[in-house]
Amino acid sequence: MAAKELANVEPQERVILDKYLSDYPVKLGQLAKELGVTVKISSLGTGLSGQISREGNHYVIRVNRSEARERQRFTIGHELAHYLLHRHVIDSSPDGIRDTVLYRSGAPERIEYEANRLAADIVMPLPLVERELRNCFGGIVTEATIESLASRFEVSKAAMEIRLSTFAEA
Repeated sequence: MAAKELANVEPQERVILDKYLSDYPVKLGQLAKELGVTVKISSLGTGLSGQISREGNHYVIRVNRSEARERQRFTIGHELAHYLLHRHVIDSSPDGIRDTVLYRSGAPERIEYEANRLAADIVMPLPLVERELRNCFGGIVTEATIESLASRFEVSKAAMEIRLSTFAEA
């Protein structure tokens, strides 16, 4: 089951989101662009993974260039989730939301949990993960399954392992 946060995305943005969640790896740059968000790979301080801020009438995501590509992809998903769910928080701070490597921003924990859950739905759409797990691996999760799916979705093994734990809980 996808995270409940998907239901909280505005309908017009959900249409855009759904268009990109039908194939993997999800084209995060194109998704951001269609949502009207600019993504920049930047030099951020040590321990800072990403940031989303409002600059004039536009939103900009900055992702730490020194982190692994898979990590950058999840960070983009996380910051897009903030955009889709927490614009009021972004708008109320001159620096927007700045997330550490642990995806802690100083905002209430609930906001970070929501962003992480929606980021997982964006970067690793559950229906696609489930289809690949069933069709290619017979529904069996092994270390090789995790590695292969992580590679296909261009995420870290740790992120995919967490995603696959969803099936163990069902």
